[in-house]
Amino acid sequence: QVQLVESGGGSVQSGGSLRLSCAASRYIYSSYTMGWFRRAPGKEREGVASINTNNRASYADSVKGRFTISRDDVKNTVYLQMNSLKPEDTGTYSCAAVRGATWDPLKDSEYNYWGQGTQVTVFS
Repeated sequence: QVQLVESGGGSVQSGGSLRLSCAASRYIYSSYTMGWFRRAPGKEREGVASINTNNRASYADSVKGRFTISRDDVKNTVYLQMNSLKPEDTGTYSCAAVRGATWDPLKDSEYNYWGQGTQVTVFS
């Protein structure tokens, strides 16, 4: 069983930055695709960013150029650097993991391990 724990959420003014972290309970990252998802109030969960076993990143169009996903295999941690935040980025952000590759790395049904989530609130 893989456990994922997110941290780094908070409240920030529009245009600000936050860095989210996702720590795994054991060494997984080199053989797992990792993703960040968010759920805004009243909306479905959406894929934000992912990084696969070849360190190839994918991003939702809404965050391209503003968010960066990265991984530190030594620390068993995946990060989501979020810059130029907008109020529409508000939501609960969760990280997810799946062993190997996926057909659609921004699709939540591709993942089978999930963290509890961390809240991000961007105010104008």
